[in-house]
This record gives sequence, C-alpha cells and structure tokens, in this order.
Amino acid sequence: MRRAVLPAAALAGALALTGCGSGPGPDSGSGTSKAELSVNSVYMPQPVSADMAAGFLTITNQGGAKDALTSVSSDVAGRVTMHSTVAGAMREKTSFSIPAHGRLVFRSGANHLMFEELKRTPKQGQHVTLKLTFAESGPLTVEMPVKSATYNPSTGH
Repeated sequence: MRRAVLPAAALAGALALTGCGSGPGPDSGSGTSKAELSVNSVYMPQPVSADMAAGFLTITNQGGAKDALTSVSSDVAGRVTMHSTVAGAMREKTSFSIPAHGRLVFRSGANHLMFEELKRTPKQGQHVTLKLTFAESGPLTVEMPVKSATYNPSTGH
C-alpha cells in the first residue's frame, strides 16, 4: 500500500506545481489589457456667440484598461477646455477618466467641451476637426459636424 501512496502524492505535487505562476496571460482569452477607444455622437450646436462654442461627444472604451482624456484641440479655436457640470455649477477640468468597458459622455447640461477664442464661427452643415489626446492611448482625430443651434440628439432636430 505504501507504493500506491507515493506515486499519488508525487502526481498531486506535480499538478499543484503546474498551476504555480499561472494567471491571465496574453493568450488566456481574458480580453485586451489596454484601452480600446472609439468616439460617436459627435456634434457642435451652431454657436450663438462669435467667440465661443460648445461641443458634445461620447468616448467608449471596450478595452480592459482605463484611460483618461487629457486634452482637446481644434483648428477652429485658440483653445478647447473640458468642463463638468454638477448641481448647475460648471467647472473646468484637466482630464476625464474613461473606465475599462465604460463610457465618457459629454452632453448638454453635463460634461462638455468649450471652444474658446474662435478663429472662425462654425456654421450649420460644416465640420470642425478635433484632436483628442489620452494619457495612455494614441491621439484620435475626429470630425465634429455643426448642427442647428437648437439641435437635440434625442429627437434628431
């Protein structure tokens, strides 16, 4: 009986050692371990002011790591700032986090972009080019259509 116990113990030990150091690896099928960003729902209402405009968009992260939007620039503005709105108070922010498998939404009355020091006044039907810069991912260039000043994405008007 002693002979049967020894091979069984050796086999159990070998199986236990095989599991050491294992975990999610590059081929484990656990998904990507970096951010995978895409942008949609992009628009700018036609500005009512000659020197300032707002912009809205959604950034979706389908990857397994978070990222952060750290800056936005545009050919139409001297500077583009990012703002959050909480309880009616607008605050400029230097970055916005984008969680893994999550979204960052910029919409009217909430997080939004402000195009300041306009070089030209965008008109309905035109497009504005944006460069989005992230902490981890490469930059993304996006074409933002200019919609009517009263455009509401939920109605499409």
